[in-house]
Amino acid sequence: MPNSVLWAVDLFGRVYTLSTAGQYWELCKDAQLEFKRVSATMQCCWGIACDNQVYVYVCASDVPIRHREEAYENQRWNPVGGFCEKLLLSDRWLWSDVSGLQHRPLDGVALPSPHWEWESDWYVDENFGGEPTEKGGWTYAIDFPATYTRDKKWNSCVRRRKWIRYRRYKSRDIWAKIPSKDDPKELPDPFNDLSVGGWEIMEEPVGRLSVWAVSLQGRVWYREDVSHSNPEGSSWSMLDTPGEVVQISCGPHDLLWATLWEGQALVREGINRSNPKGSSWSIVEPPGSENGIMHVSVGVSVVWAVTKDRKVWFRRGVNSHNPCGTSWIEMVGEMTMVNVGMNDQVWGIGCEDRAVYFRQGVTPSELSGKTWKAIVVARECDRSHSGSSSSLLSAGCFFGDEVRGSGESAPSDTDTSLEIERPGPGQPLPAEPLDSSRNPPGSSASGPGAGKTTEDTMEDACPAKSSREAGLDTHPGQASTLAELPWTNIDLKEPKKVPGHLVASFPETTSLSSLGVLPLGLEELYGVDDRPLWAWVSGGGCAVEACAVPRWFTVQAGLSPSVQTLSLSITPAQTAAWRKQIFQQLTERTKRELEKFRHYEQAVEQSVWVKTGALQWWCDWKPHKWVDVRVALEQFTGHDGARDSILFIYYVVHEEKKYIHVFLNEVTALVPVLNETKHSFALYTPERTRQRWPVRLAAATEQDMNDWLALLSLSCCESRKVQGRPSPQAIWSVTCKGDIFVSEPSLDLEAQEHPLPCDQMFWRQMGGHLRVVEANSRGVVWGLGYDHTAWVYTGGYGGGCFQGLASSTSNIYTQSDVKCVHIYENQRWNPVTGYTSRGLPTDRYMWSDASGLQECTKAGTKPPSPQWAWVSDWFVDFSVPGGTDQEGWQYASDFPASYHGSKTMKDFVRRRCWARKCKLVTSGPWLEVAPIALRDVSIIPESPSAEGSGHSIALWAVSDKGDVLCRLGVSELNPAGSSWLHVGTDQPFMSISIGACYQVTAGTTSHRPRDRG
Repeated sequence: MPNSVLWAVDLFGRVYTLSTAGQYWELCKDAQLEFKRVSATMQCCWGIACDNQVYVYVCASDVPIRHREEAYENQRWNPVGGFCEKLLLSDRWLWSDVSGLQHRPLDGVALPSPHWEWESDWYVDENFGGEPTEKGGWTYAIDFPATYTRDKKWNSCVRRRKWIRYRRYKSRDIWAKIPSKDDPKELPDPFNDLSVGGWEIMEEPVGRLSVWAVSLQGRVWYREDVSHSNPEGSSWSMLDTPGEVVQISCGPHDLLWATLWEGQALVREGINRSNPKGSSWSIVEPPGSENGIMHVSVGVSVVWAVTKDRKVWFRRGVNSHNPCGTSWIEMVGEMTMVNVGMNDQVWGIGCEDRAVYFRQGVTPSELSGKTWKAIVVARECDRSHSGSSSSLLSAGCFFGDEVRGSGESAPSDTDTSLEIERPGPGQPLPAEPLDSSRNPPGSSASGPGAGKTTEDTMEDACPAKSSREAGLDTHPGQASTLAELPWTNIDLKEPKKVPGHLVASFPETTSLSSLGVLPLGLEELYGVDDRPLWAWVSGGGCAVEACAVPRWFTVQAGLSPSVQTLSLSITPAQTAAWRKQIFQQLTERTKRELEKFRHYEQAVEQSVWVKTGALQWWCDWKPHKWVDVRVALEQFTGHDGARDSILFIYYVVHEEKKYIHVFLNEVTALVPVLNETKHSFALYTPERTRQRWPVRLAAATEQDMNDWLALLSLSCCESRKVQGRPSPQAIWSVTCKGDIFVSEPSLDLEAQEHPLPCDQMFWRQMGGHLRVVEANSRGVVWGLGYDHTAWVYTGGYGGGCFQGLASSTSNIYTQSDVKCVHIYENQRWNPVTGYTSRGLPTDRYMWSDASGLQECTKAGTKPPSPQWAWVSDWFVDFSVPGGTDQEGWQYASDFPASYHGSKTMKDFVRRRCWARKCKLVTSGPWLEVAPIALRDVSIIPESPSAEGSGHSIALWAVSDKGDVLCRLGVSELNPAGSSWLHVGTDQPFMSISIGACYQVTAGTTSHRPRDRG
């Protein structure tokens, strides 16, 4: 069985599979049962047969499905006879499971169903913890239960050993009936529908599935413990529902929808890893009051439905946080059922023609797709009859009256490669008639929306055209001889009429059928050349990518002629020729129009601009030092007005002049590097980022560094055509040093099929200094400084070291930030003098950082960079995690260890945290939001119901005291908002986050999450 197949059931209950690499429907190997519907995954397929019983079809694989049964033999030591089987009354069973609570004798362990077989007999497991045991696999302990060891000790009063036996699942590639071992009083009713999904909810156990079923009485059942090692599951459990359910659908993740008799939809909420069955039901109203929901199908983040009037609907706004969605959207076409498969791809059964349809254009960015396309694939059994069918068509001219029409010809090889474009289900066919070669007189075009029949006599329908046929007409004796054959049963004068539905199914063989040949080959309701009629389809095991659609939509050689008549009169080949002709005409017109302007000078000439200077460059190879270099920035403008730049670095090695160059359109980031002795910055490219080898340059003064940073940043933005303020969809970030960067999403970044790698994203620096930044898709950006001051983005760009053309002239304000620098005083206990600053030779520095690896003294510790200045003296920090005593000391048994605030007898080291405040003053497009200091802030990512720039945007925050706040009046026109609204809580909070569906989640100081109801 292929790994990726589409499952379908025809009107006669036969199950077929269609491989993504195949071109024919293959009949299921175990074809003795007739099924109503199936639900497939990559590894197996569940189905409901006509006896209303549930069956599972596990695909064959090289890896067997094995399960290990375990039983434990327990013994207690007796002073008379040693270890024996006589246990105390309070002990566990002599033969038990690992917990000892269940009696588990070896002869009482049976196979769960006839679909399993034993691989071997019981044997003792002589391994314990990965090491071999002695004396027959026994492990010893003081009592039941306790910690067991391999070696027997003087106090070992009990012992046990493990017996193992493997069983293997043998029913592969056949339909295996699911056994029922439940209480007869609680056995489920006969099933009417089922759905399989949930394989993305959890990773353990491997291959875990959620199997849901609906009984004839409208009750919902869940199959427990279905996984790769247990494909049948263990038992059925019933879930209460607010009404009678008729159909159910389970997605790969946490979506579960069902339909009620009244036409409403039920949505299961609370499905997660710890509770795969969910917690509650929610009711979703149908799209209209007149026609309720008849069928529903869900995927990862989509819901499709079919109402009782066969209309197809798409549910908008469905996700894990809002499984009910927001509204219904009507789609084109009429279907009897739809099914959402892997990657949210959609399959359906046409209402009129009973054909399988595929929804084209379904992508992560466009989940509703674009159009329905029919699958034109024959059954595998039809291939054996394709030769006989074509021979009958060609032999029609032998039987008396000519069969073929004057305009009819046999399908050629070029026709079989044309792509079939069928109208959507329920849509009318084109008003213009099809080509005569496709529709001979008396035939009927069959399509997704064609339901009418025609009954026309076809006498003398095909006058002879070829010389071979003309020769046959001159020998009536030969024709009469052929007519007298006993198997033909041909009446030349009065041809029999064929029922209309058969004529519609055989549009090109109607003339031959009217002569009495068709009924001889009809052993079933439809012939071998007719397309199958489908009742159910399941795409849960069919992996189809939007960019790589299988070859199921082109006519293949050997298909029935009825299928070939479905092509439209305008073929793709004609369309391609038409486009080529138009392109040639446009090219010629462009040449004619430009010819008259050849003598004019170009409006934009290619120009070159160069800036040079003296910098220092860090040599990453030996001797690994700063080297004096000359740099030149060359900027040129092309004929199209586009600007690009190259940075040249000239250096001398062993009296030999060399240079390196960097294309600025490849630069992804310009980062100032904080250094006490150098005013340096680094240039990153994708290749140098992967090699961790940026180009580091240093200027003599801070002003020179700022000038080069501004110039290089402006050149990078011009090369990438990034100008002005960031767009609302821009990605904001801050570094660990407080620098603010923003990246504009490109087309490749927005398309999830071809995401732009992170090392190729261009980040331009914005002025200002922040610890946290939060943004949403409507351009509202907030940030928090290290001193918990809130700042709002004003809409400008630049500031700080970016002045002149690299900065906007307005919306730039002065910004300040205050942070604390921490160092630690470490001491070790001495039996003579107590705690002292003299430690062991292996100890950390007595004045160090938090890790203890770097020496940090009060006199030698400086601010983080020259931009920072001290604003306070050193003071003891009493707010460190773990608590302190009255003097600020924290105690531990050794360096490093877990520190606590109270001294014990085992504490031999202690430390104390000293802090000093420093301040930075810069500028940027940020405005202070007073007066409350904030610890965390969160903005709703998007507002689905927002219409216009004045709509309010949800913004929540946590103050530095732990209070929860909600900002009122925040919008695109007023990003700062108007006032704060205090939200009452029972304890202080540390962090907060708001989701796209207004779901607020916050974390308390005890690290426990809380959801806002």
